[in-house]
Amino acid sequence: DLAHTSLPPSRAFWFGTDAMGRDIFSMIWYGGRISLFTGFAAAAVSTLAGIVFGAGSGFAPRWADALLMRLTEILLSIPGLLLILLLQGTLGKPNVVSLSLVIGATGWTGIAKVVRTEVLRLRESGFVAAAQCMGGGFFHILRRHLAPNLLPSILFMVVMNVRSAILTESTLSFLGLGLPLEVISWGSMLSLAETALLSGAWWM
Repeated sequence: DLAHTSLPPSRAFWFGTDAMGRDIFSMIWYGGRISLFTGFAAAAVSTLAGIVFGAGSGFAPRWADALLMRLTEILLSIPGLLLILLLQGTLGKPNVVSLSLVIGATGWTGIAKVVRTEVLRLRESGFVAAAQCMGGGFFHILRRHLAPNLLPSILFMVVMNVRSAILTESTLSFLGLGLPLEVISWGSMLSLAETALLSGAWWM
């Protein structure tokens, strides 16, 4: 609404309007859907990858376990933002789904290390040995016996991954490297408001 651009908060526009005349209060609610979807989708990807990788490492022979853990530590040593930019660059122009996958694909290492520690403790348990004797495969044992015991240990990390994914998406969008500006998210709103203080539009 170009007739109502850069208006301060009022009874008509609770949080004011931006330079294009869009209601900021509505944008926060609308953009929250994108940011929350990114957070939960990325957390789901990282949790699944971390559980499978960590459990596989815990069940593997000692040499394979050591190799997988060294790979995890190498990935942990690379700055997450740099790794996300590298992966997203290979996928092309970012969208909500690809950005969620990339953030999730780089955030599983911490969960994997915790899961491996728990699996090393649980794999000697009687119920795991009984499942192996009855011919249970890796994924059967993981789904039926290990996952219920792993969830309490990693639940806090899953919640923190949601928070980290939302912050990462916001950071990338703020830097102009994330979602396109036409896709409203909390990060793109921050990017649009970057020069607002200089123009006196403090509410943006």
